[in-house]
Amino acid sequence: MWTVIAWLKKNLVWSIPIFMVAGLVFGAIANPAFLKATIIPLTFLMVYPMMINLQVQKVFSGGDTKVQLVTQFINFAVIPFVAFGLAQLFFSDRPLVALGLLLASLLPTSGMTISWTGFAKGNISAAVKMTVIGLILGSLATPFYAKWLMGTVVEIPMAEVFKQIVIIVFLPLILGVVTRMVLIAQVGQAKYNKNLKHKFPAFSTLGVLGIVFVAMALKAKDILSNPMMLLSFLVPLAILYTINFVLSTVVGKLAFNRGDAIALVYGTVMRNLSIALAIAMTAFGKEAGSEIAIIIAMAYIIQVQAAAWYVKFTDRLFGEAPTELLGSET
Repeated sequence: MWTVIAWLKKNLVWSIPIFMVAGLVFGAIANPAFLKATIIPLTFLMVYPMMINLQVQKVFSGGDTKVQLVTQFINFAVIPFVAFGLAQLFFSDRPLVALGLLLASLLPTSGMTISWTGFAKGNISAAVKMTVIGLILGSLATPFYAKWLMGTVVEIPMAEVFKQIVIIVFLPLILGVVTRMVLIAQVGQAKYNKNLKHKFPAFSTLGVLGIVFVAMALKAKDILSNPMMLLSFLVPLAILYTINFVLSTVVGKLAFNRGDAIALVYGTVMRNLSIALAIAMTAFGKEAGSEIAIIIAMAYIIQVQAAAWYVKFTDRLFGEAPTELLGSET
């Protein structure tokens, strides 16, 4: 069983489409209404495990202020407006889909920010801090951006969005910190790192796949009546990620050393699609939430594939990593 879960996590570019198709098939042949009751537990399964490994204390370490400021400037002063422009261009007649694209852009960084930065031999310490800061700032800013940019065409339930963010972000964050402290106290740091740390993201993957399955099942009949809908989502998503990669790469090359530049790229391009999915499915009602969630689910396919390919080009773009990484890159 654990082998299957590990495969699903490692191969999101395949497992996400598999669960999307499975959801479509299930929604086409059965009444998926009962699946609405699974949204809250799946959301908790998706978010809580990822919070356990989040090292909140890293926020208070210094030494990389410039790259942190530039990263969050791109995350909150540039990318949301690029996404909003693309949403207006491609989905002016489908405001819920437009909102989904905006949500995907408003929650930067995820655990994969740290992982991909590590794979590319970038500054992992800076990536950890970006992940924590991006999660907190994105969670606080999302309701205001959504209301400001989409409030005239979509009813944004501000109180409900804030309530759900507290439930699906800050409560799991607190529980995750406590859980990590208790586990380390029980088994020790070394055993935690060796035997437990790597398992929690796999459980988050199960939550993601479950939410994707439910969202697709609930909208199956609408999608099957217009199958080109899914393909139409890929174009604006591909444009958004391309712009993000190009912008971050250029800024990184011009302003930062190799390690910080790589952290900057993955700290701005990788979006916390799990949190975006959770907000969509819990704050906007089951039907509207499912429509919002579909484009977010599609973003996983592009994000994972693009991040993997970018690793292959990092040496060409930023030069080869030193044989022994500097302390800031470990």
